[in-house]
Amino acid sequence: MKLAVVRERRDAEKRVAASPDTVKKLIGLGFEVAVEKEAGTGASILDTDFTEAGASISATLEDTLKDADVILSVQGLEADQLTSVKKGAVQLSALNPFVEQDRLNAYADAGLVAFAMEFVPRITRAQSMDILSSQSNLAGYKAVLDAAAHYGRGMPMMMTAAGTVAPAKVMVMGAGVAGLQAIATAKRLGAIVSATDVRPAAKEQVESLGGKFVMVEDEETAAAETSGGYAKEMSDEYKAKQAALISETLAKQDIAITTALIPGRPAPTLITEDMVKSMKPGSVIVDLAVEAGGNCELSKPGEIIEAHGVTIVGYRNVPSRLAADASVLFAKNLLNFITPHVKEGVLEIDFEDEIISESLVTKDGAVVHSRLLEG
Repeated sequence: MKLAVVRERRDAEKRVAASPDTVKKLIGLGFEVAVEKEAGTGASILDTDFTEAGASISATLEDTLKDADVILSVQGLEADQLTSVKKGAVQLSALNPFVEQDRLNAYADAGLVAFAMEFVPRITRAQSMDILSSQSNLAGYKAVLDAAAHYGRGMPMMMTAAGTVAPAKVMVMGAGVAGLQAIATAKRLGAIVSATDVRPAAKEQVESLGGKFVMVEDEETAAAETSGGYAKEMSDEYKAKQAALISETLAKQDIAITTALIPGRPAPTLITEDMVKSMKPGSVIVDLAVEAGGNCELSKPGEIIEAHGVTIVGYRNVPSRLAADASVLFAKNLLNFITPHVKEGVLEIDFEDEIISESLVTKDGAVVHSRLLEG
């Protein structure tokens, strides 16, 4: 069996879908691993690191993909890169499936058996395969560091002979994996942290990390979480009440970090322009949802702007800004996904397995995932 690891080509993407450690384990499963030249450079992994782990280095994408049974990629192959892919090849990657359905149609036409790793169900057995969690964890950490870099004051309280420096006040909006890591990181840096989320269950998690939970609690919030652990879209009435509370709280903050995402939907607007105007001069907003439309009304993908005296940070692909660690975790997620389906050196995918059926998006020349076929 041949397994191909391709070099990423999208802007701002420095990650790679394999590490020397996972290459060794894949070879142990029975794969011959071919890594495209310089695939790991952006993540500080050299070609020699891969060869020492037992992989071969292919000079071109075409050579890498030729006769490959399994293809590993962070962002997935583009439609124009499929000419060298053999029919029936298995691809594991993040595919942004709700947005890039044309690409999925191209995968179907090429006969790819493609898995969108974003669709891996949030069940206990699949935790080690969850790319959203592994990458969001790093994004939440990096968001706090980015905020501190753009904030013109210190984060912790400092007692000096010249006087006392007050600690920064940080508000984290969205207490999922990224938000919880942001809370923990901000606390470690000495900030006073508050957080908000539509899910009542988040309160205990926020408070366990030393944050203050800010939320409108009513009957609607009791059903604010999907069975998969994601936040649901709330009613306009609830949004208005929550916005009023957040606006009042936000005006007292120095830093806001927004992390709220809803699968298959644009990111909800949490910070309006009027809220930005209410913030103190020199405040910072880091919008981790900027690529999905943004939680801040004024944020712009890939840009750092100043509006009404507030710096609004909209970095794209934040996990890639920690490419070395992000790649190691992403690679381990993929390894854990495929390992149960290799038996005595033969790839035998169990399509009845819940993890497989929930993440499979193309097979037998068609897009097959129910969530992509709805409507």
